[in-house]
Amino acid sequence: MICPDSFSHLSKKEINKLPLRYWTGPIMVVSEADNLPEIINILKEEKTLGFDTETRPAFKKGQHFPPSLLQLSTADIVFIFQLSKLGLPKSVQDILSSKEIIKVGVSLNYDIRELKKISDFAQHGFVELAGMAKKLGIKNNGLRGLCGTLLGFRISKSARTSNWSRKKLHSSQIRYAATDAWVGRELYLRMEQLSTIHRSLKD
Repeated sequence: MICPDSFSHLSKKEINKLPLRYWTGPIMVVSEADNLPEIINILKEEKTLGFDTETRPAFKKGQHFPPSLLQLSTADIVFIFQLSKLGLPKSVQDILSSKEIIKVGVSLNYDIRELKKISDFAQHGFVELAGMAKKLGIKNNGLRGLCGTLLGFRISKSARTSNWSRKKLHSSQIRYAATDAWVGRELYLRMEQLSTIHRSLKD
């Protein structure tokens, strides 16, 4: 059993030695509203969703782009919403506003703020993984570092600066985006487990 107080900081070099993993399950890229009712029904049944966004990178000073993608991961499937085509539909906003559904990820304040520029909503049920990691004494608090520390593998960041606003995403982009959302959910479940162990050790 790993003691929650025993985590050391992993260097970039140490992380790069770990095996590389991706989400290998089903992925649904959502670009039209026709399938939304069925998708929303699936999401409403979930207690915990991995959450992430992707934004087209800006390479010029003063240039800014809205989020291109919103990713929500269940245990079984990752949904990738193409916001440039869909906007932020009310039914998706309802998921983001639900107090009953936990949405987990890193750098949530920025992602939520940028999503609200597309369409405002009242966010509820969001949990910042970096905050959970800090409470557990984990020194790595980025997504890649947390993966290495808690899950024993690394995730690729090679597609991070690609053009996320493309009408047709590359398979590598889809896999990258899905992986980030899936990993967020896995990290949350792992840290919840560690928090339980931590509490039991104190009792």
